[in-house]
Amino acid sequence: MKKLIAEFIGTLWLVLGGCGSAVLAAGYPELGIGFTGVALAFGLTVVTMAYAIGHISGCHLNPAVSICLWIGGRFDKKELLPYILAQVLGGVAGAGILYLIVTGKSGFEIGGFAANGYGEHSPDGYSMLSALVTEISMTFMFLIIILGATHSKAPKGFAGLAIGLGLTLIHLISIPVTNTSVNPARSTSQAIFAGGWAVDQLWLFWIAPIVGAVLAGLVYKYMSPEKDN
Repeated sequence: MKKLIAEFIGTLWLVLGGCGSAVLAAGYPELGIGFTGVALAFGLTVVTMAYAIGHISGCHLNPAVSICLWIGGRFDKKELLPYILAQVLGGVAGAGILYLIVTGKSGFEIGGFAANGYGEHSPDGYSMLSALVTEISMTFMFLIIILGATHSKAPKGFAGLAIGLGLTLIHLISIPVTNTSVNPARSTSQAIFAGGWAVDQLWLFWIAPIVGAVLAGLVYKYMSPEKDN
């Protein structure tokens, strides 16, 4: 239960910090942080939580991460579904807090609410195929970073930085294409509040990250010459 609470809180922070920066600060007239600031915000949520809860739950914060670690032989199958449920609920709670904040401003319109999309709902108008390729490849690389940085043979104490910086880079690449998911819990949390098209397109932001996660788990398990302890 302590692990699940940690995953709930961590994913809540990921959504509140990352999506919150996009909704509240990215387009601010004079001090807008833009795509670069949003990318950094997502990375910072992971860095901070890695050191806050990594020793409790492993700081997955993402169903794709949990699935990949299971495929890679680093995570117990019996914990997989509880972790995913905790992550999704934590993400929804984070989006709920953000919704309560933004609706306190007169004239606020929910719009996309930092949801992920393709086609006309892609930030720069990219197709469904572009979104699918982007989400699979970005999730794959994210999980390769995670598996490598957290391996028992990797330098100690730096995994959180490597993973957080990796997520920042992924956002810098893919925000224009899909608004960056690589995380089904993050996508679900925003789609619930944006509704309509965001819910209709949510399938891609579950399937693509899971495919990328499975591929990464299999590739890294083959690539790593030594079994992790």
